[in-house]
Amino acid sequence: MLQKIQRLNLSVFFFLSGFVFSTWASRIPSIKTFYGLNDAELGSLLFIMPIASLVGLPFSGWLVSNYNSRIPLAISLSVVSFALTAIGFSTNIYQLCIAIFVFSFALRIVNISVNTQSVTLQKSHQKQIIGTLHGLWSVGGISGVALSTLLLSLKISINIHLLIVGLLTLILTVICYQRLLNNDKATSGNKIIIGKPDPYILSLGIISFLTAICEGGMFDWSGIYFKEVIKTPVFTYGYLVFMFFMASVRFLSDKVIEKIGMQTNYVISSVCIVCGILIAVIFPNFWCGMLGFSLVGIGTACIMPMNLALAGKSQKYSPGMSISIVTTYSITGMLLGPPIIGYLSDAFNLRVSFILLAIAGLLITPISKRIFKLSKSQITP
Repeated sequence: MLQKIQRLNLSVFFFLSGFVFSTWASRIPSIKTFYGLNDAELGSLLFIMPIASLVGLPFSGWLVSNYNSRIPLAISLSVVSFALTAIGFSTNIYQLCIAIFVFSFALRIVNISVNTQSVTLQKSHQKQIIGTLHGLWSVGGISGVALSTLLLSLKISINIHLLIVGLLTLILTVICYQRLLNNDKATSGNKIIIGKPDPYILSLGIISFLTAICEGGMFDWSGIYFKEVIKTPVFTYGYLVFMFFMASVRFLSDKVIEKIGMQTNYVISSVCIVCGILIAVIFPNFWCGMLGFSLVGIGTACIMPMNLALAGKSQKYSPGMSISIVTTYSITGMLLGPPIIGYLSDAFNLRVSFILLAIAGLLITPISKRIFKLSKSQITP
């Protein structure tokens, strides 16, 4: 019974993490228009988020290693709710930059904490649950972009929109905090060992990096793509269909992985990403864009849950530390991906810049094969 309660409340935090992030991402086109930014300037603004996340790296790793993860999770998500509200009420670009920095910094700690909870809770379950939990992150993402779509159609201002989401997030955080998994502080493997990188964690990190480039591109630029390339008045459709298929597949991922294995799943995911991007780029119309972004959602759905599950089996680091290291690669992908898309788009066009996502997706297959050759003792395909 206790495990069910802990899983239920952890599910709320996964949902909220996706909800607040997609709320921000779905409003990027509004921010671009309000401040009159071109693609390169928007790319520079988006650069703030991964930088803030990297700054938060030592803090997040230290917090989950020295405290029960529910403490930094609750505090950081509360900070996220305030920062999201501040984004909506910013009156100049400097206030906006500060609010985005705090938002991303705190969200970094949220992601490490919530995934540490999931890996620890997984150990008390015979069946895989991490994919389902990440599916709830995507459901939160769908809910966030669906709410954005509704409020955009009702012409609700961005500041009221973000205030509503911030208050809801804060209230649910306070309610659910006490029922999270407790006493999960690791007693060993909490220090990064300086020297030759662990090839197992390094390979997982590289795949996380490539996946983050794809996800970051879709999070930050799908709305712009539908607005400026496909020229759809309600620009959230592309983001919505991407999040819908990501969530749907994540709920099925645990059973799929048990049936076909992780190694096959990595290859299928890679193929879906590449095909989806190419369809959207070669045929820039509404239905091909919807089909392409759907395939990208399917392709990206399982990769990070698999990466984090495998990272939690590291023989060198504790779950919290290994997740923190792998997530650092992911944050680096977020750092490079969206801004580079902005710069490439400014130099060429947005369709050409999306080829970067196809290349990243293609590279996932050979790197994933290396993982399963490195340490079979740490992996249960």
